[in-house]
Amino acid sequence: MKGVMVMRILNVLGGILMLAAVLLMSGCSDSPNASGQLGELKIRLADSPGDYDQVNIIVTRVDVHLADADSSSGWATINDTPATYDLLVLRNGANAILGNAQLAPGQYTQIRLIIGEGSTVVVDSVSYPLDIPSGFQTGVKLNHGFTIEGGRLYELMLDFDADRSIHETGSHQYKLQPVIRVQAVTTSGSISGLIAPIVSRALVSTVLGTDTVSTVADTLTGAFELIALPAGLYDFSIVPTDTLYADTTITAVQVVAQQNTDLGTITLRTR
Repeated sequence: MKGVMVMRILNVLGGILMLAAVLLMSGCSDSPNASGQLGELKIRLADSPGDYDQVNIIVTRVDVHLADADSSSGWATINDTPATYDLLVLRNGANAILGNAQLAPGQYTQIRLIIGEGSTVVVDSVSYPLDIPSGFQTGVKLNHGFTIEGGRLYELMLDFDADRSIHETGSHQYKLQPVIRVQAVTTSGSISGLIAPIVSRALVSTVLGTDTVSTVADTLTGAFELIALPAGLYDFSIVPTDTLYADTTITAVQVVAQQNTDLGTITLRTR
């Protein structure tokens, strides 16, 4: 009898332990982080125009920094393949992928671009070296907090302002001091249209806080696109390079997140 009672007790305990194990496994399967599922980060590069033929920036590495880690640790590399980007072709909707990688879920606070030696600016068809100040040789750090979630994509647009980033310090001597705007793709939209006549070669811009977001209408089609604008209402100005045509202002243009607002053809009047 005692042996039978012991067996019954062991069977009951075994059932309880098996049920607990099933419940534990079930609870874990509902948590993507607990199962080790990674998130994804994609970083794109675009440009605001500058008065140059080319602006060739060499990026050798792209990193992001995990929150609550010290300044020397907590960096994760998104891309370590050196590449050269001509900023002046990355406008009116065109962009390049700076990095695309899987990341551990968590809070991140910074992006770091390592700019390599050999970056150049081309003026009147002549190439000149871009001097990189010592303070940027360890990386251009951009403060932008974001959260990586398991199984989800987070996309960023870096708007590199070529005109404000390059300074002529002497005769044919140029220094790079990067001015870069960071915007999450999920919370931003764009404005596009056509400027007529094409020969007006218009500069299209809008004010975003303390920044000016701008582009030059395409010289072959007159098309323009202002990208990575946070959702909201915008006034923007059109300033023709050809002084035969008058400046124009368009007010209260609605930008919707993850959508493009097409303004159609905007015909400039003569002075």
